[in-house]
Amino acid sequence: MHHVERAIFDLRRGVPVLIESDEGDRLIAPVEGLDSTLLVKLFDGAAEAPRLILTDHRLARLGCEISSSSAALALDPARDTRESIIELACAPQARLDASRGLEPLAAGDEAGLHLMRRSLLVPAAVVAAPSPAMAEELAHRVQVNDILAVTANDVALHYDGLPSLLRRVSEAEVPLEAAPRSRFVVFREPDGLREHIAILIGDDADWADPVPVRLHSACLTGDLFGSLRCDCGPQLRASVTAIAERGGGVLLYLAQEGRGIGLANKMRAYQMQDEGLDTVDADQVLGFGKDERDYTVAREMLTQLAVEHIDLLTNNPAKLDAMNQTPIDVAGRSSVFGRLTEQNRRYLATKATRAGHWLDAILAEPDDLSVTK
Repeated sequence: MHHVERAIFDLRRGVPVLIESDEGDRLIAPVEGLDSTLLVKLFDGAAEAPRLILTDHRLARLGCEISSSSAALALDPARDTRESIIELACAPQARLDASRGLEPLAAGDEAGLHLMRRSLLVPAAVVAAPSPAMAEELAHRVQVNDILAVTANDVALHYDGLPSLLRRVSEAEVPLEAAPRSRFVVFREPDGLREHIAILIGDDADWADPVPVRLHSACLTGDLFGSLRCDCGPQLRASVTAIAERGGGVLLYLAQEGRGIGLANKMRAYQMQDEGLDTVDADQVLGFGKDERDYTVAREMLTQLAVEHIDLLTNNPAKLDAMNQTPIDVAGRSSVFGRLTEQNRRYLATKATRAGHWLDAILAEPDDLSVTK
């Protein structure tokens, strides 16, 4: 399992990783960080043509609808360069040539795509089945720790085991302007990439039943810098105020920047939004769905805090469905609004029309709105 965690860091550095499975080994290289020298080695050392693995979201943007969650297309050294591969993986204007056939993914390919997502990279990778000569070289490099090998099975176990291995690592009193009695509890995921914070507002002995709970995904631009492109910062502060006014409760501050795609990809999506795409289409250009967040970790945090009967502060029906699972019981819902601005109106309208968020009240009213029951 520790090898999987190391593999994540190698991929983030642009270093390829060997994935072993019963269906055959795969050398996987992220499109992010792909250089021409490595690409030549993949072409020269593969037993068959290397493949580019892409998600169904990206393939849809390329003009190809598929019934599975991902697929691969064979690469050709005569036509595919580093630049053309990157264009196929994440350029808004790219389209898939009808002559390119799509192939299903093997277990090693699927594991590689999962690692791309877990590494917060663009979910696209070049994979090669090693030739005998390349396999011999890779075996030596693995032996001397020059390259890392992981099994597809370990990658799957790593994903499934993340929430249960969540550790409560530290805590302290942190008085807030709207909630002077607040305690921050830090939880760390086992691979060390993400830390989530539970903010316990007020005295738990005074909490209502059900306990007011807000899930807030981290937003560096909105929460810290006051970006006008979203309503995250005002929504965060409104949530703290609302929970405090109701006698206290819990705010989970989750490390899920950009609806789970990470800060770098969020900035890429912003650039595409500036060129005319909405937030959902921009994410899909990069290969992501309209929301990549997984709230299993939020349920685990509440369970460790012995909070299971909750009133959820949200406008998002997906959060409601995700949280109302054993052992968490969502007994009620409260709306929570931020601030409507000229810059975020389109963003909020997209969330309402394409993701079903309950935002009619704020979109109909240009003034600031507070949290309402």
